[in-house]
Amino acid sequence: MSAALQSQINGRVAELAAQLAATASRPWTLMEVCGGQTHAILRWGLDQLLPPGLRLIHGPGCPVCVTSAERIDAALELAVRPEVILCSYGDMLRVPGGAAGHDLLGARAAGGDVRLLTSPLQAIALAQACPERQVVFLAVGFETTAPATALLLRQARALGLTNLTVLLAHVRVAPAMAALLQEPGNQVQGFLAAGHVGAVMGTAELGQLVRRHRVPVVVTGFEPVDVMAALLRLVQLLEAGTPALANAYGRVVRQQGNGAAQALLKEVFAVVDQPWRGLGPIAGGGYELVAAYRDFDALLRFDLPPAAAAPPPEPLASPCISGLILQGRALPPDCPAFGSACTPERPLGAPMVSSEGACAAYHRYRRPAP
Repeated sequence: MSAALQSQINGRVAELAAQLAATASRPWTLMEVCGGQTHAILRWGLDQLLPPGLRLIHGPGCPVCVTSAERIDAALELAVRPEVILCSYGDMLRVPGGAAGHDLLGARAAGGDVRLLTSPLQAIALAQACPERQVVFLAVGFETTAPATALLLRQARALGLTNLTVLLAHVRVAPAMAALLQEPGNQVQGFLAAGHVGAVMGTAELGQLVRRHRVPVVVTGFEPVDVMAALLRLVQLLEAGTPALANAYGRVVRQQGNGAAQALLKEVFAVVDQPWRGLGPIAGGGYELVAAYRDFDALLRFDLPPAAAAPPPEPLASPCISGLILQGRALPPDCPAFGSACTPERPLGAPMVSSEGACAAYHRYRRPAP
């Protein structure tokens, strides 16, 4: 980035911060539910520019972080089977399951065939190259990556592949926002919503959330000016007592969203209740395969229990408070293990693993000097 552009960004952010300070007349508690926004806030120090009383907390904005321990345990069970090639995105290899220290990277070190993919469609080439093996793709992500998994399955069916299945862990953001608002002791008074989810799904579901719970929501992107402008708009709505939905990311997000992506989702997936790590079961919080694609369900192919039916893991003797962090009830520095027992190299909790996790963001940008 050139010095001139940096200066322009800093100047615009400062202008918006001044407007925000002039607008906020009382304390407000706001939450962003996007890991990219969390990293932008910390990288650019936006939270340090907020007026006194304006509190910004971080929600469960990282799909890797909220993938349930039960789903990771299912992947671990499959990874050690000699007939299986287990593949997923890089961050997933280090997310802990229900047992302390157990992750897919460890399964690979123990001899499991665990592979890293950068695109779901690579699983097709892998299945074609290894017809004698069963390829299982651990599919994670919000509504932004779910269409790519749906496309994978559509193409796999067209090709007649019988050695490819998915272990589905896609989650839906708006139901999680609703669940947070219904928690006892909830303090969230307004949301910054993820622009990349809105680009796919549009704004209708967020509008329903606003009408049902009477809280303002502003859709925005990930650049510092985007985030500060959205915070200003959110505080303006709160100060006016107007629980409305605002789209501050109009260059990307349209009300109707991406029709082609939504059609793919409807063709392949059905909305179901799903457990989120740190939040528990969420009504409508995820996807399962529709009947026409059920043959690609790894849980059915390998006779594994669904996540909702799996027994909860035993409590771990760990200082990690990642559950509270994912709920927005604590910040990473509040954790006694942060930066000492828990680091990106040796993570105790999922938010320290993923590049989008709040703990990883704080460790990168706010780690105390040694």
